Parts: sequence; C-alpha cells; structure tokens
Amino acid sequence: MENNTVFCTIIPPHVLDRLAQSEDPATYEPARRTLEHDAFLRTQRRITTVRGMAAPTGTPSDKPVRTVYDAGHQQTLPGTKVHSEADKPSKDTSVNNAHAALGATFELYLKVYGRHSIDDAGLPLNASVHYGEKYDNAFWNGEQMVFGDGDGTLFGDFTVSVDVIGHELTHGVTQYTANLEYFGQSGALNESMSDVFGSIIKQYALGQTADQADWLIGAGLLGPTIHGAALRSMKAPGTAYDDPQLGKDPQPATMDGFVRTSRDNGGVHINSGIPNHAFYLLASALGGNAWDKAGKIWYATLTGGELATDAQFADFARLTAATARTLYGEGEEVQSVLKAWSQVGVPTS
Repeated sequence: MENNTVFCTIIPPHVLDRLAQSEDPATYEPARRTLEHDAFLRTQRRITTVRGMAAPTGTPSDKPVRTVYDAGHQQTLPGTKVHSEADKPSKDTSVNNAHAALGATFELYLKVYGRHSIDDAGLPLNASVHYGEKYDNAFWNGEQMVFGDGDGTLFGDFTVSVDVIGHELTHGVTQYTANLEYFGQSGALNESMSDVFGSIIKQYALGQTADQADWLIGAGLLGPTIHGAALRSMKAPGTAYDDPQLGKDPQPATMDGFVRTSRDNGGVHINSGIPNHAFYLLASALGGNAWDKAGKIWYATLTGGELATDAQFADFARLTAATARTLYGEGEEVQSVLKAWSQVGVPTS
C-alpha cells in the first residue's frame, strides 16, 4: 500500500502562526523557530517517505521495549541514550514522563485491543526529550516520539500530558493500519483517531469512566498566563482556550461549523473536532469505560481493513455503525452510534 506517513505535531500550525505574528519577541521568536523547523521536517519527511511501506517484521511481545534519548537541546535525533527498559527511574522528570507514557500507551493497546505495540509486531518504542531550543511542539516522525521543552511561558514541557504522547503514537497505529491520507476529511479523521485514543489512554491510566473524564487533549501544556484549559476539548469543541495570544479555539462540534481552508492540510486539526465530538457523545451514551464498547467500535473500524485511505466522515460513520452491528448485534450500541453521528450532522447512509 502507499505510505501516507507524515510529520505529525501536537500543536497545530494555526496556533503557531498566530503566536508568530506577536509583537513580543518572547512570544514570536520561539513560535517562528518552531514553525520554520516544523516546515523543514515536514518537507524532509515527504522526500524520504517511500511508496510501499514494508510489512512489520518484529516479534510480538507482551512487554514493551522502551528507550529514551536526550537530544541535549539540539535537533539531531535520536540524541544520547539515557534510559533503557530495565533502568531505574531517572533524575530527569522528562525522561520518566516519556518512559511512563510510552508504557501506558503500550498497555492500553495490548490489554484492551490485543495489539502488540504500534505496528502489532512488537515495535520498540523510542523517544527523544529536550529537543531543540525552546521548541514548542512534540511529534511522531514515522519512527519515534520527539518532545520539546516548550518556551516556558506559553507552553511547558511536552512530556507532561500522557494523552499527547498517546495521541502521537496513535498516528503510528494509523500509519500501520488504515493509513489515512493527511488532508481534508481523511486527515481530520487521522487527527481524530489520535485524539480519541490519546484520551482513552489517559482515562485508562487514571481508571476513569467516560463521565469522570475531562475529555481534554493537552491539559497541563498551556502556560500559567494562558486563558485556556487545553489544546482541544472533545466534550465541547471550540472551548479549549480563548486567549489574546493564542486566539480562540476554532474547532467546530458539528458539520454546521465545518471549516473550509487550504491551510493545515485542509484543516485537519480543526475539523477533527466533529468526529471527536461524535466519539464523546457515543462514549457518554454507552457509559462505563470509553475504551470498552465505544473504543472497540472505533478500533475495529480503524484496523478492520475496510476503511479507505481517503475516507470521508460519512464513510467512517457508516463503517462504525456496521462494526457496532457486527460486534454487538442490533441493540443500544448501534442506535447510540447512529445518534452520535446524527447529532454532529454526519450521515450514516
């Protein structure tokens, strides 16, 4: 199959674009550096990506193989190896955070969905911390996780949010399964898959039910002076932040607010709010743990082999209804899936 792996960052370009236009050097300098570097990496990723992704060749294991590197505020990967799977906790909080979140992601996929690491073949999980100078982002580059320390004012250490790490690693799961094209609605679905499972990973790690969860992506990342709770809200898209520097969260919750734009690969980080909200509505309607019925419907749809790489929202919605029917028969699960998509304005037939 064609390899649609792309350079996927947690901070959307539209947020960094806004910050880069600030008149305050403390704000615009880190944002501009981050944007320029992200653009370079994105171009590099397109050049080096090959068609026909090789099939996973590892050996499935029930135990993760995690290695954390320290980039030393440089931009050369992976950096210096500082922590292996069997090592005791580090004195570096970022190293410990990365190690723990890689493990939480591995555990969720294994214990709930029977998946052996990102590629289902025991792929070692590698991460680099302290990347770049005041680098305002974290990303999955198709092979490993990378974390900046943030600028210390607008954004903090990018290892603090387990859902951010789960989000980025889920781009790898999508890469090895449906391989959704990173543009328009299929790209927004790609982003939404990462938000859905990033949130589920956090809920699983905290032992939270759907009604106990905050449904926020990136809570704890924003600096203390920022008016906002997180990067995105699945419960209430468009309300995660409203700040003079960051601007207002642009995510729509329904198709009535669908944003048509040529930026951000056709608004992949913006319109993902719509399928995000559909999942929140489904998980809330079914109750209990979001990783159970709702998560299993989404996971089976993502990995089942019927989801086209250029799938639109309606395609995914239709398949989730069919998956719910296959898994649970004609009952509340199917009806709840149909209602959730109806509430966000996406047709299922």
